[in-house]
Amino acid sequence: MRVGLTYDLRSDYLREGYTEEETAEFDRESTVDAIEQALLQLGYTTDRIGNVKALIRRLAAGDRWDIVFNICEGMTGIGREAQVPAILDAYSIPYTFSDPLVLSLTLHKGMTKHVIRDHGIPTPDFQTILTKDDLRNITLPFPLFVKPVAEGTGKGIDARSKVTGFRELEILCLHLLEKFPLGLIAESFLPGREFTVGIAGTGPESVALGVLEVILNRQAEAHSYTYTNKEMCEELVEYRLASGEIASRCEKVALDAWKCLQCRDAGRVDLRLDPDGNPHFLEVNPLAGLHPEHSDLPILCNLKGIPYLRLMEMIMDSAKKRIRNEK
Repeated sequence: MRVGLTYDLRSDYLREGYTEEETAEFDRESTVDAIEQALLQLGYTTDRIGNVKALIRRLAAGDRWDIVFNICEGMTGIGREAQVPAILDAYSIPYTFSDPLVLSLTLHKGMTKHVIRDHGIPTPDFQTILTKDDLRNITLPFPLFVKPVAEGTGKGIDARSKVTGFRELEILCLHLLEKFPLGLIAESFLPGREFTVGIAGTGPESVALGVLEVILNRQAEAHSYTYTNKEMCEELVEYRLASGEIASRCEKVALDAWKCLQCRDAGRVDLRLDPDGNPHFLEVNPLAGLHPEHSDLPILCNLKGIPYLRLMEMIMDSAKKRIRNEK
């Protein structure tokens, strides 16, 4: 089976003049190398395609693949993660991970939480802030946690993200709206422990791979898994597997969210505990990072004794099975 690889290389965008933070969601060459080597070990033939523009050029030249392993995040627009899947759908070329609807929805944290809340899944109260005028409509009690509504990898999140009063909120939002014009989301701040749940599979066959607690060291930025904490996770963060009742409760919330959003193949769901110790949905990552040592999903799998090769096999097996079922 011939597998095309679509991806955004961070180094390509840095050479074009984008900043480290702007390119934070993109992949290292070593990630693409690891994915390709795993696929080769599993018996696939691989073909590196690159980003969405490279994909368009290859399709126009007549190239085709049996399946595309897609980890493209895209650069611009609220539908940037959906660009590659939408193009592949137009050519009837199957691919790994979620479809354009899911990737467009889940990039927008506010829209995602509307769906989650309508399904009865616990999530912190929230309001979106698209312009400075929306600040007048904030009715949530403080403290609040503020972040960009359509970013990942902790972009726009730092120690200032927890705000305790309106003036603090206003200053932070005016600053962030200049950098992130797609808008912000303000949530009721949850003071409890933070977890991420790894998931493999699609629909009723989805399974939780494990629950990873994210523990910030004393040197880390306070309050959350910020951009800096993620970038320097080896020095600032301890990862510990959760077990027992709390792990079971986290797995249930995460799987409920994964299934109701119709995510596919593999990814992560981030959770935090409220003051009573109940897990709440924060966000979902249907295109989770796949660096063998640096990304949360492989870190979780390594701690659970699931080799990287096995993770890749589960992703491909899930994709191939659902593609057969769709025919």
